[in-house]
Amino acid sequence: MKIMIGADPEFFLMQNGKHKSAVGLIGGSKWKPLFIDNEGNAIQEDNVSVEFNIKPSETKEEFRSVINKVLNHLKEKLNTFDFSTDSAVTFDKDELNSPQATQFGCEPDYNAWSMQQNPKPYNSNKQLRSAGGHIHIGCELAQEKPIDIIRACDLFLGVPSIEYDKGVERRKLYGLAGSFRKKEYGVEYRSLSNWWIFNDWSIEWVFEQTQKAINFVEKQIQIDKEDYYNIQKCINLSCYDTYLNLKSKYNL
Repeated sequence: MKIMIGADPEFFLMQNGKHKSAVGLIGGSKWKPLFIDNEGNAIQEDNVSVEFNIKPSETKEEFRSVINKVLNHLKEKLNTFDFSTDSAVTFDKDELNSPQATQFGCEPDYNAWSMQQNPKPYNSNKQLRSAGGHIHIGCELAQEKPIDIIRACDLFLGVPSIEYDKGVERRKLYGLAGSFRKKEYGVEYRSLSNWWIFNDWSIEWVFEQTQKAINFVEKQIQIDKEDYYNIQKCINLSCYDTYLNLKSKYNL
């Protein structure tokens, strides 16, 4: 079975120790991304963050290489800025005074556990912005069994990510367990933040864990129903003890 894995991560800019809006600095949008080559890699502005899309990859080496290619392109383009590794940031009001900074144009996503559409995010902190690191999975199995794939992604990606992703503020807006969108090529897993895009080991880890999730479903292994709640609790509440239990039980 051919498996293609892509991503569309976001991140924030910093300058002189202050988070800065990316509005007007990148070009491109969700509807008209700015392609940087003829392979499908593109950059764009999303609200006040920088977002990029990568061509889907068949190997972890290719996945790592293409993400670094786009990041290096952006580093050259934005050479007076630093790249923030924060997945959620409260911006100063003067960075949010453009119309684009108030636009949240995402299509709705869905919850693979409740089988319902996720409610539109709301937070009383109007200056809070978050950055995702969504994974796109293209394969026949993801087309046939999208719910099983997303639940397995929660188990192999979302659950162990709390070991590495220390940013919990984002989940006040986005990234609850089981968040996904169906795609014509498969599914988009939307629970992860952008924590993993900044290091080679974590980029490759995400690719490998995604493959494990797919293999889990392909082998028709079942998640115990008693763990449906535990997986959601672990991810949504960053529950470390639950993570350790799941890690031991499923050899994560």
